Amino acid sequence: MHKAGAAALTQLLQFQPPDADHRTVPCTCGRVARFKEMRAKTFLSVIGPIRIRRPYYFCSHCCKGQAPVDSELDIAGRESSPGVRRMEAVVGSNAPFGRGCEPLKVLAGLEVTAKAIERTAESIGADIAHREQQEVDRAKQLVFPLVYKQNIPKMYVLMDGTGVPVVPAETQGRMGKIEGQRAHTRECKLGCVFTQTRVDDEGKPMRDPESTTYTGAIETAEEFGLRLYTEAWRRGWEWATLRMVIGDGAIWIWNLADLHFPGAIQIVDLYHARQHLWAVAALLFPNHSAQQNRWIVSAQRLLDQGRIESLVKRLRTIPSEKDEVVQKLSLEAEYFERNAPRMRYPEFRKLGLFVGSGVVEAGCKTVIASRLKCSGMFWTVDGANAIVALRCSLLNGRFENYWEMSRSA
Repeated sequence: MHKAGAAALTQLLQFQPPDADHRTVPCTCGRVARFKEMRAKTFLSVIGPIRIRRPYYFCSHCCKGQAPVDSELDIAGRESSPGVRRMEAVVGSNAPFGRGCEPLKVLAGLEVTAKAIERTAESIGADIAHREQQEVDRAKQLVFPLVYKQNIPKMYVLMDGTGVPVVPAETQGRMGKIEGQRAHTRECKLGCVFTQTRVDDEGKPMRDPESTTYTGAIETAEEFGLRLYTEAWRRGWEWATLRMVIGDGAIWIWNLADLHFPGAIQIVDLYHARQHLWAVAALLFPNHSAQQNRWIVSAQRLLDQGRIESLVKRLRTIPSEKDEVVQKLSLEAEYFERNAPRMRYPEFRKLGLFVGSGVVEAGCKTVIASRLKCSGMFWTVDGANAIVALRCSLLNGRFENYWEMSRSA
């Protein structure tokens, strides 16, 4: 059936030489290109290879040729049709490029190379990223997309980051976590936006189905802040009755929250805060799990009850003769003291709010790690950002919008 379809399409796409009134076309140099001959071109379509003959024009001024039909079919300078490139982008976004060849062969009967999938996926991802950057640039000028008034009871913005393995050239001059060694990864920052309308029968918050969208890139915190702000605005941030920012306590997150989301309720992920307490327990009672558990019960009770000042006082009054323990306790006390207003968990629960950042942490795994952190992978920053943009577009349900815009461009 594919071969029959390809044969029929080949016949339909045979063009005739231009008549006397259409033997010249405008050239990009400003002159005109004249019809020279009929030339053949073979490209891969969703039903197999297609060979067409179409008019070819040549400009004697700039010595460049063109086949206008190629632009109409969107195959200018390409070896495959838009439909095939769409398939290549999808498989390339979901699995290593080499693994994408077999699904296309089995499911669609298409013979493509891993390199073709890589080129297509990264090219389309880069195009999506470029369009997103244009939106961010417009946001810098306070030119926002029109968002009609909506009824949004609660909207959340979450931020996190995860390391992506990169080629050595991308870490020149960057120190790694181990002193004296260069970095092997670059942090990819990821943000997500979702809405909440109701709570369950037990009063626990429920995320609105299919309301989560993602945005991310390997970039500075300043650049990422504008990116996430643009995404939140697109989702209707200004119309939300309650607005929340949730993070793990990293200073850069709250700096961005203060800058781009002023007035939002800031919440430190409860489970991340508990991890800090477990780190203290392990420090105080190494290799004594029973003593760690006894200490953590009372300390965690203070945290869950939002009694952060009492918790800070307790941490500061723990005696120790070891300087490293004293220093660690001081750092942990400063962490809780600095984030005390963001840890009023009983108040947040009364409002029916989420107090965990599990959505963005899961996003770091599903959006980034599952595709960009497989064994043996090393990326360029541009390549990684292209795939991240492509995956976000697919997960956000905007991939079809990209193709619609491409067809109308």
